[in-house]
Amino acid sequence: MKYTTPGQHRTLQEFRAHLRDLDPDFDADPESTGAQGPLGQPLRLGERIIGNRFAAHPMEGRDGTAEGLPSELTLRRWRGFGRSTAKLVWGGEAYAVREDGRSNPRQLYRNPAVDAVGGLVQLREAVLAGHREMGATTDDLFVGLQITHSARFARPHGEPAPRIVVRHPALARHMGLDPEPEPLTDGELEEIGECFVATARDAREAGFDFIDLKCCHGYLLHELLGAHSRPGIYGGDLAGRTRFARRVLAAIHDECPGLEVAVRLSVADVYPHTLDRSTGEGRTVDLEHNLPYRWGFGVDAADPLSFDLREPLEFMGELGKLGVRLVNVTLGSPYYCAHLQRPAVYAPGNLYLPPRDPLLDVLDHLRVVRACKAAHPELLLVGSGYTYLMEWLPHVAQHEVGAGHVDFVGLGRMMLSYPELPADVLAGRKLDRKRICRTFSECTGGADAKRVAGCYPLDQYYKALGE
Repeated sequence: MKYTTPGQHRTLQEFRAHLRDLDPDFDADPESTGAQGPLGQPLRLGERIIGNRFAAHPMEGRDGTAEGLPSELTLRRWRGFGRSTAKLVWGGEAYAVREDGRSNPRQLYRNPAVDAVGGLVQLREAVLAGHREMGATTDDLFVGLQITHSARFARPHGEPAPRIVVRHPALARHMGLDPEPEPLTDGELEEIGECFVATARDAREAGFDFIDLKCCHGYLLHELLGAHSRPGIYGGDLAGRTRFARRVLAAIHDECPGLEVAVRLSVADVYPHTLDRSTGEGRTVDLEHNLPYRWGFGVDAADPLSFDLREPLEFMGELGKLGVRLVNVTLGSPYYCAHLQRPAVYAPGNLYLPPRDPLLDVLDHLRVVRACKAAHPELLLVGSGYTYLMEWLPHVAQHEVGAGHVDFVGLGRMMLSYPELPADVLAGRKLDRKRICRTFSECTGGADAKRVAGCYPLDQYYKALGE
């Protein structure tokens, strides 16, 4: 399909017209006001001050050692998170709680055979070092670690090794799982839960300010949220489907006093999309045979291309009651609805081109986090989907934060190509257009990627790796 990308607009006025033409409820501020404006304002979290409104999203770098420890490439990325001067570093990394929970053989993970805590100390110190390189104080820096188990999307040794929590016919066909493996038993889930708690203890010992209990993107805790057809105590109604996450969260609070627990949540999902070889774009498969759709979270069962936020908003309220004060709002999964989860111009790896203007998917991100903030003003929320906005990112981000629609602006891929973008925005400097992420998707490469994740088109360091 044809559409105009943000980078093709020659002026902010042109981009604003495009934005308002898609939805007049959205806009971009005409002037970026830097550190004196909304993006530079500190925010209090209990006794702590978080110094500005930029956040570094967690990512899977695929550049750790075989033993699960950080490599020099890993530490270089984390120094970049620090150099961004973003004051909320949301995990920086998706860190697997045990070996079979890795999504790739080079994902960092808790390996009892090595000094895992020492590796975590290195990560945190890299952020602090990058921050100091930019002349920024670390007193108002809040650094966390995202902890996860990849479950259905586990590839600890390169080949798929799924550990599912519920049978899912649409995803089984999408992934070529015929037959699907047996779902994890309640006892097996509880063993994994103990690994989450042990990993949180390690993060606390290493000096992290918080951990992120990853409930997004199709991984273990997110799949459980949609496990309507799972029998027993961890499936069925909303209380059952959220029980495992709530129990793990409570156990971490009990065993790790003083450690903040945050949640990155896929608030809404859609039916799986796959490559249409005739167009190269994404399309659904067998949608009519899987209605009502009983495997999603935040999805309208009768129309699973639309959202239903009733359950996610209720769950967010429960998280607040359990002491969660930070929630990172995201959508979908990179494995089966990449266009929604990560709006982009180009298809990552063997996936598909966007089936519609990706700016519409960005607006879905902004719209959903607005709804969450309106329902739960007591929570501090991080928004997603901003990288696709390219050079107009600061103007939209400033507008959304200034209007009170979101508390922090989260950046993922942009942190790989141009980690200093937040620093330049806050200092009032002109952006370096040659480093702005154009969503080529070379950093992700799709689910089957073997190479390390980095910006090959724009970062000379990665170009020189020869991968």
